[in-house]
Amino acid sequence: MTGFEVETVELDLPALAGAFGRRLHEAGVPVTAERSANFAAALSLVRPVARRRLYWTARAIFVSDPGQVRAFDAEFAAVFGRGEEAAAEVPADAETIPAPPDERERSRPPAAAPTPPREDAMAGSSAPPGRAGDESIEDEREVEVPTLASSEERLRGKRFDALEPEELAALYGMMARLHVAPPTRRTRRAHRDLHGERLDLRRTLRSSLRTGGDPIRLARRRRRVLRRRLVLLCDISGSMEPYARAYLQFLTSAAGGVVGGPSASRPEAFAFATRLTRLTRALRSRNPERAIQRAATAAPDWASGTRIGAALKTFNDRYGRRGMARGAVVVILSDGWEREEPELVGREMERLARLAYRIVWVNPRAAARDFAPRAGGMAAALPRVDALVSGHSLAALDEVIDAIGADRALDAAPGTSWRAPEPAPPAAEEEPWGSATPVRGSSVAMPSGNAPSRGRTTPGWS
Repeated sequence: MTGFEVETVELDLPALAGAFGRRLHEAGVPVTAERSANFAAALSLVRPVARRRLYWTARAIFVSDPGQVRAFDAEFAAVFGRGEEAAAEVPADAETIPAPPDERERSRPPAAAPTPPREDAMAGSSAPPGRAGDESIEDEREVEVPTLASSEERLRGKRFDALEPEELAALYGMMARLHVAPPTRRTRRAHRDLHGERLDLRRTLRSSLRTGGDPIRLARRRRRVLRRRLVLLCDISGSMEPYARAYLQFLTSAAGGVVGGPSASRPEAFAFATRLTRLTRALRSRNPERAIQRAATAAPDWASGTRIGAALKTFNDRYGRRGMARGAVVVILSDGWEREEPELVGREMERLARLAYRIVWVNPRAAARDFAPRAGGMAAALPRVDALVSGHSLAALDEVIDAIGADRALDAAPGTSWRAPEPAPPAAEEEPWGSATPVRGSSVAMPSGNAPSRGRTTPGWS
């Protein structure tokens, strides 16, 4: 029996990997120098004792898209020979790593000019039968994928009175992202501005002393533009108790977020049931939960009766006429149920309307289809209200923010103000059918007053 010997052949791996990479690049496979270097390093780690192992090692490095398999198989068969084991299944110990997204995008050939396959590639290709030719490419179809609404979307449309305690806690973080922007106003004070509308004579003359008394540079001034003050009055009575927690968070987001800035633009927050309580200092906290707890502690009449007229009178006497409501946007959050006489609400709303720039009434009952302002306080206040919105959910608060930022000179945005349904026009009485029968005295005199001298101008006279 003749023995046999195994001869070990030493190859120049970098040169082999570089030459094979160039052939693949000429065949249409996007091969870079880095991939050729990785292939040489892989051959030093994985000894290709069989053609199948060499095939999958090279394919894992050079091929990054299924469309490149056909060209790769052709070049591999031309260099290393064609064998049945090359198209075998993936070995069990092989690990597959997806290529980076940028390489995949660059490696895709253009759809208009696909690379023509070679004849030897058709015979030795290991692609699945479904992708053998261009005629077997599957058509892309649009399939409707059912989607579920996220918890945030469901929470935005849920009414405040139906929220669970854990949902109310999640609502605090969502309300913190609300941005309330009242309209702007021009103050009487001016500041320095390079392109101001007014000439600053004092600064111009002072600067002219540096140039021998010649006013070479003209200093200008412009009137300041500030946000109007936002005043919020929240009803915390028993009928509004399911909405009070959420509305206090809205007050915290609107009034508690502004700490600095001019005093004339700082928002103010009040709560009322049987009395009026100022909550501005209590709500100025970085922790919204602590701010709400301090606000609830500061209001001793929580979930009690409703005295809207007395609360408005206290606000007008103590704060409104002293300048807080002058030119401000006043937001009243209440359902309009009044325990006392509604006439007091009407009088105080008239006083407030003379001071405020705009009055927005937020009534959560306004979201109902059959809503009508039949409550005594709501009916008395409605003539002085610029916008009536519901604000019963987080999604409905967007209408509240739009109504706050609207201009008084312009009509409110469609859908932000409640309007009573217009009554149907009365049916017009049917006019009798015109008759050609002459009626005595139906003629009209001539403008000059002179009738014709001959003939009769009125037909039908006997």
